[in-house]
Amino acid sequence: MVANILVGLVALIHLYIVCLEMVLWDTPRGHKAFGLKPDFATASKVLAANQGLYNGFLVAGLIWGLWLGEAGFQVKVFFLLCVAIAGLYGAATVSRKILYIQTVPAALALAALWLGW
Repeated sequence: MVANILVGLVALIHLYIVCLEMVLWDTPRGHKAFGLKPDFATASKVLAANQGLYNGFLVAGLIWGLWLGEAGFQVKVFFLLCVAIAGLYGAATVSRKILYIQTVPAALALAALWLGW
């Protein structure tokens, strides 16, 4: 139960990231979330939307794993590992903040899954 709640939380975090990257990138909210200057946000809007689409696939995979119930254990593990690895890469190349927003929640959900919570 705890594991599924944490998986759902990771999916919700990434759904919000999808919205930020695909819809709100070139708005004051997107600028604030990613520390963007308006001219850069405008110039990179299409790239951000593409990145948002990839985050959407992570959301879809996590929801699919939840929908499968007990049979979705491996699906949830795979997509949580994808989130954690992407978060590590983002923390190393973009901002340490990504470690706490993406990797830590994914790692907690993975631990809960493996512990059978």
